[in-house]
Amino acid sequence: MSSGGHAARRFNEDFGATVDGEERQALSVFVRQGEQLFHSWSTFARGEEPFMLVFDLLDLTPYGRQETWEDSPRGWPQDPPYTWMRLHDRYEE
Repeated sequence: MSSGGHAARRFNEDFGATVDGEERQALSVFVRQGEQLFHSWSTFARGEEPFMLVFDLLDLTPYGRQETWEDSPRGWPQDPPYTWMRLHDRYEE
């Protein structure tokens, strides 16, 4: 399935990966029994962190993720959670 087609957008909307036209982090598990396909599990946002090694690595660095929830010294850069993440097609020129 193409990542930019109507079918992909519909799939993402049906399974909560696209909300109000914006893509968000999502992980789903499906199981097939014969010709039937079942959606057995999903998680979103922070629920995905155990599967994303990059977060564990960032948490070990002096600046961490640079997110507002972290207890960082005054003057250290901080932004709202996940604002540093970019989709592969969402980088500015």
